[in-house]
Amino acid sequence: MARPKEPTLRQLEYFENVARLLSYRGAAEELQISQPALTAQISTLEAGLNVALLERSRSGTHLTPEGRELLPYAREVLSTMRNLRERAAVVSEGRQTTYRLGVPPTLGPYLLPHVMPELHKRHHKLKLYVREQPHQILLQELRSGSLDIAILPLPVRAEDLIIEGLFSEPLRYVVPADHRLAGNPVVRPPQLRGERVLTLEAQHHIHSLVKNVCDRIGAVIERDYEGTSLDTLRQMVVMGLGTAFLPALYIHSEMHKPEALYVSQLEGVPLVRDHGLAWRAAAPSRHFYRELSADIREFVGLRLGDVVTIANTSRR
Repeated sequence: MARPKEPTLRQLEYFENVARLLSYRGAAEELQISQPALTAQISTLEAGLNVALLERSRSGTHLTPEGRELLPYAREVLSTMRNLRERAAVVSEGRQTTYRLGVPPTLGPYLLPHVMPELHKRHHKLKLYVREQPHQILLQELRSGSLDIAILPLPVRAEDLIIEGLFSEPLRYVVPADHRLAGNPVVRPPQLRGERVLTLEAQHHIHSLVKNVCDRIGAVIERDYEGTSLDTLRQMVVMGLGTAFLPALYIHSEMHKPEALYVSQLEGVPLVRDHGLAWRAAAPSRHFYRELSADIREFVGLRLGDVVTIANTSRR
């Protein structure tokens, strides 16, 4: 058997992307290269290692048993190199590296426009590449090293991560204009008993929050119409398909103009989602990430203090 050849970092990066997405097309799009070029690099890697890492069939792309065994080692090599680059940026003058920030799609568009400009003013050389994904995918990518930091819904139980609370965001009850509760600034739980409530798909953290509250107060989750985004959810309420609980930052950002919806607060039943900034406990830039956490709390308090409640600095 031929002696294995040393793989390149690029080949390992390509392998990790395909293994994570289980899609050559998706990996090629994310890496911004052509699919044939990606396939060629994977083939060269497999030939150099004398082992098949990935299997392609009509049902999709899968890891071979050998690929599953070698993937953690590839990720460890990539993580070590990222840490090396990150540490070099820390010890050099200024911060010219790009940090990869993950954020849920139900939060990023309504939070980051208030925070990013201020962060760039304070840290002139800071570059943030933002990636939106549901929270479970963000958690996986943070642990694998694909992300450097991520804003996650709390609580998160993970000994390998450091999480600092950022702020708590209430969810508000939204009904169409012709609804019996329209115009009430506050609604009581008994008024929602039997009410049809729309929510997002189960992959979103909001789904479990809303389901728990509905189970508690006797409202009914409308499973036939699950929204793929907050905008979709809002439009379904406008069309009279049901009512919904929407995050306060979304309402603040997208519903400031008069429209055929009314917003109420649910009395006596706390319905909030807590957000925190997370990073790997051993990350070389962990002290800077802690500084970023404080900056985000400060800027959110200044720009959105009337919408959310800023967390204390206790770490989770």
